[in-house]
Amino acid sequence: MTRPEVVARIEALLGAWKARNLDAMVSYLTEDVVWHDLGMWSPPAVGRDAVRRFSESLLRAFPDFQVEIRHPICVSEDGSCCVIPWTITATNLGPVDPPGFAPTGRRVRFDGMDFLIFRGEQVSRIETRFDPEVPMEQLLGWRLRPRSGSFLERCLVRAQRARAAWLRRKSYSAARPQC
Repeated sequence: MTRPEVVARIEALLGAWKARNLDAMVSYLTEDVVWHDLGMWSPPAVGRDAVRRFSESLLRAFPDFQVEIRHPICVSEDGSCCVIPWTITATNLGPVDPPGFAPTGRRVRFDGMDFLIFRGEQVSRIETRFDPEVPMEQLLGWRLRPRSGSFLERCLVRAQRARAAWLRRKSYSAARPQC
């Protein structure tokens, strides 16, 4: 496909998503599509039905889920793949399943990208990439990464060093020949 054809396909797929028309959305995918969302806890969704179930679970958890493309869309020279940078905004009003988190009522906003591979005019693979810590911190309302130089960071470093020393002693004693 040409770059304009790829962009038109992506815009049509995204239009179906925004309209919550999952039948139309999955029609842009091959029967054996693989959607691997690297930020989620579930295994890749394989096949149109699995992608539909994944999409439905996202919409149950985040009914106002919106994705906005941050241009440019990068299309390979031969039109067989592309990278789409995006920003997602959504409010967690339902359970996140899997893994089963309860709704928080909090709003998230984060950036990421999708890597799409086409087979003919249909998408055969989607890889979604983002730092899952960003929306998790927003949903939980606290930082998962301690601030550099903070008391919490110093405590975590001490705990890690104690654990590393314990593991080294354990492995040395296991490696020592028994008489």
